[in-house]
Amino acid sequence: MAEQMPVLYDYWRSSASYRVRIALNLAGIEYRPVVVNLLDGSHKAAEHLERNPQGFVPALEIDGLMLTQSLAIIEYLIETRGLSLLPDDLPGRARVRALAHAIAMDIHPVCNLSVVAHVMEITGGGAEARSDWMQHFISQGLASFEAMLDHAETGRFCHGDTPGLADICLMPQVYNAERWGVDMSAMPRIQAIRQACDQLPAFVKAHPESNNF
Repeated sequence: MAEQMPVLYDYWRSSASYRVRIALNLAGIEYRPVVVNLLDGSHKAAEHLERNPQGFVPALEIDGLMLTQSLAIIEYLIETRGLSLLPDDLPGRARVRALAHAIAMDIHPVCNLSVVAHVMEITGGGAEARSDWMQHFISQGLASFEAMLDHAETGRFCHGDTPGLADICLMPQVYNAERWGVDMSAMPRIQAIRQACDQLPAFVKAHPESNNF
């Protein structure tokens, strides 16, 4: 029996989905994208809640499993497909995970669509308040990330000279920063890593503007 092509339940602007697209591309895994539109509430429909009770994207159907949470999905690909996104040494692995978590667990949650929408609802904030919120937390978070990159192990990418888990988390956040007009002129290390990632087909193919369908 032929192995079924993986299915990625995805939304083009979702940072978490963007991460998984990069990882799948780096692993050379072909997949079928299925759009779950976050703007029209499709992620809260019963059909999607069966895939992911949290009502989030992405969800990846692979190996007879339905996987959720982007970092858990990526670690599954590391462990089952030999995808080299973490260093071999334990201190290096801890550093890369810390960088990845600084994005995925500190910046991303407070800038999540549902969180910001609720804040605007209870405060009566409008478009300007939404933009101020995004700029504040993204700018603050990336400034800290830039400081974390002031480290002997930083190379062409966040850790050494090959892309890893930290770069996969950073690039979607850079996209969001640019979208919300965050000034990154004082973040030269992030800018250099962004330029290095922009040279890699796996990152280019995963970019939201390449997946807006």
